[in-house]
Amino acid sequence: MGLLFKPVGILAGLGGGLIAKKIFAAVWSAVDDQEPPQAEHRQVGLGRLTMALAIEGALFSVARGLVDHGARSMFALLTGSWPGDEAPETDDEEGGSNG
Repeated sequence: MGLLFKPVGILAGLGGGLIAKKIFAAVWSAVDDQEPPQAEHRQVGLGRLTMALAIEGALFSVARGLVDHGARSMFALLTGSWPGDEAPETDDEEGGSNG
């Protein structure tokens, strides 16, 4: 089923990225009235750049993760098969220990 989910996952990833970009634009406009700094800008304050990148990265990760999980849930609803692992591995399953 993983192969069947691949195109769905790609589209979901692109959609999540677009959503994150829109959310970042809205959030940044509340933080600062100037355009967000980019790494390729020569004259940029490292504090502003760090803040912009941290906000953008966090929003991108959350949006993509939620969209991906939603796409997998919809795929499972339609096909009856979850495209991925059912749950995270525990230490017992990995054969390791915490001490």
